[in-house]
Amino acid sequence: MQIKPFKAFRFNPDAVGNVGDCVAPPYDVISSDLQQRLYEKSRYNIVRIIKGKTTPSDNGSSNQYTRAAEYLNNWIEKAILKQDQIETIYAYVQDFELAGAEFQRFNFIALAKLEEFGKTVRPHEQTLKGPMVDRLNLKRATGAKFGLPFMLYEDERAIADKIIERAASQKPLIDFSDENNVRHRLFAITADDDIDAITEMMLDKSCIIADGHHRYTTALTYAKESNNPAAGYQMIAFANIRHDGLIVLANHRLVGNLPNFSSEKLLAELKENFEVIKTDSKRKMLAQMKAEHNRDKIAFGIYLGNNTFYVAVLKDKKVMDWVVPEKSAAWRSLDVAVLHKLILEKLLGIDEKKLASQSNLEYVKDANNAIDESIAKVNGGQKQAAFFVNPVKMQQLKTVTDAGERMPQKSTYFYPKIYTGLTINKL
Repeated sequence: MQIKPFKAFRFNPDAVGNVGDCVAPPYDVISSDLQQRLYEKSRYNIVRIIKGKTTPSDNGSSNQYTRAAEYLNNWIEKAILKQDQIETIYAYVQDFELAGAEFQRFNFIALAKLEEFGKTVRPHEQTLKGPMVDRLNLKRATGAKFGLPFMLYEDERAIADKIIERAASQKPLIDFSDENNVRHRLFAITADDDIDAITEMMLDKSCIIADGHHRYTTALTYAKESNNPAAGYQMIAFANIRHDGLIVLANHRLVGNLPNFSSEKLLAELKENFEVIKTDSKRKMLAQMKAEHNRDKIAFGIYLGNNTFYVAVLKDKKVMDWVVPEKSAAWRSLDVAVLHKLILEKLLGIDEKKLASQSNLEYVKDANNAIDESIAKVNGGQKQAAFFVNPVKMQQLKTVTDAGERMPQKSTYFYPKIYTGLTINKL
C-alpha cells in the first residue's frame, strides 16, 4: 500500500482550550443522546460537522451538510483549526483497560492511495447503502475528510510500532481520556528516516479494513467524481495485526417485532442442529460460551426472559456445507455466519432483506453494560430475544478476507474506537 505524510488541520488549543472536548467517536456510534452531550461539551465539537443536528426547515440549500461546511470554513478562518506546517505521520496511542487487564494499542495516521477492493485493500464485512449516501453528501459539501477508516497490516518486524514507541516519549500533540476511560494521545513523526521507514515498510502490505468500510467506500466514489487529485488519497489509521493491543470484541444481536414469536417453539427447533444447555445465570452462560469457544466449538448465549439463560452449541459444523455451499470453509465456520443462517434466517425468518433494513435486529457492541442492558430490554418487553456471541478470532478474520469474502454485518467490534477530529484532511 502506498502511503505518505500530510499536513493535518488540528484543533488549536490556544483557541478551544481542551482539545479532548472537541473530538468525538465515529459518527456511526453517536446516538441522539451522545450527540447532545457532544454539542454541550464544546461549541467547537466535531460532531457539528460529522453528525450535525437536522431541523424541520432543512432543504436542499440549507441542511446539516451545508452547515458542516460553514462550521469548517469558519473554524479555519478563525484559527480554531490550524494546519500543521510540516509533513507528518501521526502516532496515535490508545491506553485502555478491559476485564481488569491493561492494554496499549499503537496506530499511525497517514494518507493512503485509494485502491479498489482486491489484493491490496480487503473489506471484511458487508455494508449498508444508507451510511454511504450520508458520508458522500458530507464530502461533497465540505471537500474534506474527517473520519478515519481503521486498517490492519501485518509486519513481524514491528517497524512502525518501534517508531511509534519512540515518538510516544515526546510531548503529545493531544492527550485526553474519553467517557470509557480510554486515553488517547497523538504524537508527530516528522523525521525523514522514520517517515521513509514506515512508507517503505507499507509498500508491499495488503491491508484489511477493520472499521470504516462506509468511509472507505465513499472515498472511492468521491475520488471518481472529483477533479481534485488529492481526493485520490484517504486519511487512514493503521495498526499492526501482530500488536498485543489489538483487541476484537463481539457484536451481540437483539431480536424484536417478530409476529407470532414463540420462545418455546424456538427452543424446540434449535435442538435439531444444536445442543441446548440451560443455566440459571448470566455468569454461567458466558463461562460456558467461552469454554466452548476455546474448544473450537460454535456456541451462542440466548436469553428469552424469566431469568433463564441458554447456551446453544452446534452439533456438526458440516450442516453449513449444504446451507451455504458457495461460501468457503472459513466463512461457514464463523459463529456469526451460523447464527445468521441457521437461527436468524432459518428459524426466525430474518432474511438478508430484513437484515439490511434492521427492522427486526439490533446490534449491540460488547462494551460497558451491554449484556445487562440487553437482558433488561428482553425483560421489559422491548425485545423478544437476545443472542450473545463469542468474538471473531484474528485468524478467522485473515482467512475469510484472504478468500476474498466478507463476513456478515457487524461481525467484529474493534475496541477501542478510533476517534474523529484528531486530524482533518482538507482537500
